[in-house]
Amino acid sequence: MPTPRGRDDFKRSFETIALLTSYIADMRIRLALVLLLTLVLASLPSRASDLALTAGKIYPSPTDPPIEDGSILVHDGHILAVGPSPTIKIPRDATVINCKGLVVTGGFWNSHVHIFTPGLLHIRDSSAQELDEQMDVMFNRWGFTTVFDIASLLDNTLTLRRRIDSNELRGPRILTTGEPIWTIEPVYVRDFLKENQIRIANTETPEQAIALIRDHAAKGADGIKLFTGSYQGGNNVAVLPLAVAKAAVQEAHRHHMLVFAHPQNLNGVTVAIESGVDVLAHTVPQSPPWTPDFVSRLKRANMALIPTLTLFDFEARKENDSDQARDAWITKMVAELRVYSQAGGDVLFGTDIGYIVTGRNSPRRSEQFFSD
Repeated sequence: MPTPRGRDDFKRSFETIALLTSYIADMRIRLALVLLLTLVLASLPSRASDLALTAGKIYPSPTDPPIEDGSILVHDGHILAVGPSPTIKIPRDATVINCKGLVVTGGFWNSHVHIFTPGLLHIRDSSAQELDEQMDVMFNRWGFTTVFDIASLLDNTLTLRRRIDSNELRGPRILTTGEPIWTIEPVYVRDFLKENQIRIANTETPEQAIALIRDHAAKGADGIKLFTGSYQGGNNVAVLPLAVAKAAVQEAHRHHMLVFAHPQNLNGVTVAIESGVDVLAHTVPQSPPWTPDFVSRLKRANMALIPTLTLFDFEARKENDSDQARDAWITKMVAELRVYSQAGGDVLFGTDIGYIVTGRNSPRRSEQFFSD
């Protein structure tokens, strides 16, 4: 696998959301081809240490022009060189794969995932084969080389990250928030938490929020997730007190951690804005239409948005909503994304995979999620 940056470098790079989007735009091919290289290298004889992919069309990053006739040299699973084919010196004993007519891209980021499926709840006790299958279904086969897990069990997720970093498992670089901050858990995860004997404490005071973040930072978390709006059913939303949110954001930023917010309604968005949250984890289902003035508030707050549009289709189908109701809901979410994008707001890609398959543990459902 390509060598990732050190985690300290990552934390410094992500001090603001502006740097986050800049970093993503500047991703280079050294983070590419994790899945392709894994599959190819797994099929090579153990003595083969050099691999050359030649004559392909290479897209090094979203902002750079493609290399029309490019080659990539890999040594022991690490990318050594990328460039026009005539400039890449290929060792005589390298295994060469002609990629003429094929396209190679930089690796993809998924900025909203959850290491929370039943198959990933007990990392220490799971075999490498079981975990590789989970990673392939959720991440590897789709080309994700870096994912941001924004709500899971921190110790469990860190164990998965260590097993991937040690090359025991095939998987992306994992960044994580661990357990979220909420006043009370959302109604839609209550049964899942109970069935799996998972307890995530409620956070009611600024002091509790600060203590949780310090604990997470010491263990190695990269961010924190705030449920500024926690759905309780119907029109009921438990809104995180502004004082708690402000304390959480300030403490997280002191540790160079990104702060994500699940807003749920307009009050939840307001708390996210006024506390200085970096990323909205979703568009906002229980919100009036987004006006230009409202979007300007989001932009002034330097807040990025992860739309997770397919999530709303999934939820509508799960609730057996009529096609008309489902279409209206999705149209509203698309409208929020459109007005923010047209205003020049930062939009990050994220799928909410992990929640989508929570309690369902079905590769077929995961495939359907990405094919929609």
